[in-house]
Amino acid sequence: MTDPRFAKLAKVLVEYSTRLKRGEKVLVELFDVPDEFSVELIRAVRAAGAIPIIETRHSRLMRELIRESTPHHAALVRDLELFRIKKMDAYIAVRGAFNANENADVPSERMAMYTRTLRPVLNHRINHTRWVVLRWPTASMAQAANMSTEAFEDFYFQVCTMDYGRMAKAMQPLVRRMKTADRVQIKSPGTDLTFSIKGIGAKGCEGRLNIPDGEVFSCPVKNSVNGVIQFNTPTIYSGKRFENVRLEFKQGKIVNATGSDTKRLNEILDTDAGARYVGEFALGFNPYILNPMCDILFDEKIAGSLHFTPGQAYEIADNGNRSAVHWDMVLIQRPEWGGGEIWFDGELIRKDGLFVPNDLQGLNPENLK
Repeated sequence: MTDPRFAKLAKVLVEYSTRLKRGEKVLVELFDVPDEFSVELIRAVRAAGAIPIIETRHSRLMRELIRESTPHHAALVRDLELFRIKKMDAYIAVRGAFNANENADVPSERMAMYTRTLRPVLNHRINHTRWVVLRWPTASMAQAANMSTEAFEDFYFQVCTMDYGRMAKAMQPLVRRMKTADRVQIKSPGTDLTFSIKGIGAKGCEGRLNIPDGEVFSCPVKNSVNGVIQFNTPTIYSGKRFENVRLEFKQGKIVNATGSDTKRLNEILDTDAGARYVGEFALGFNPYILNPMCDILFDEKIAGSLHFTPGQAYEIADNGNRSAVHWDMVLIQRPEWGGGEIWFDGELIRKDGLFVPNDLQGLNPENLK
């Protein structure tokens, strides 16, 4: 018997997140996902009258392909995948991973080459399709969250099928404020950072692009970032786990970067010229996500968090920075994580993870659950 939560989640992805219409073409990429859910997703797409194109992938096979990839191979993959995504109206990716560190031993220069070469595919998908990306719950994710498999699955389906329409309404005042703000200051233990977001714009994320969701993002003016930020959550990039990442900025550029693996951290930041500049600044507020689990689709939505992102900027909130890297790093500012403050143009916006102005208090956890 198929878990009834599978059909509920598939309906959210098709009817709410991507809003599929009759005759539209959708690429569905499935990474290590059970057939039972894949079937429910195909049925939901067809029930909407849309046309499913299915791609199944496996993380161990992807590792092997990338590990010995060449520029010629990567370019061939790019050309084929770019041709296909240009035929699509929408994109749904469900990404399972039995081992979150599967790519840890892929040489960093090989991963950088492959990622850089395939960047046009990602750019087209982000900017020219309606898309949504989510993880699939696995035992490794439950371990990362320090939960039993059953408890994590219950948590996963609760957060992935919450009332995102209600959240969408609550975040509009924050979107308006970020669209009109200029100077931003972030203060936390080990962090004192200033930058401008003037004229960049802002985007609310309410379950249309990611599931789970719950953030509003903008982007610093490229050369405006100055100061230091000390992240207090672990992060995984290209299969490698990093902790205690500290970035120091001068006129927008990361001039010093340290962490649990400083050498590999700087190798990634040297992927290209844009990797040492920032492409996103966002505030997270999902009331059900409280602690990091080294899965960025969850961690960047943690209640009372922010993330700051070396690398590529999104065109919808663009400072012009271009890079093969887009690395969301998360700082939690709730009291049990050390607290902190966020200021817009001299006004205190959030203190110790809770929004202060009256028009933003609808985003505090007690008002979103």
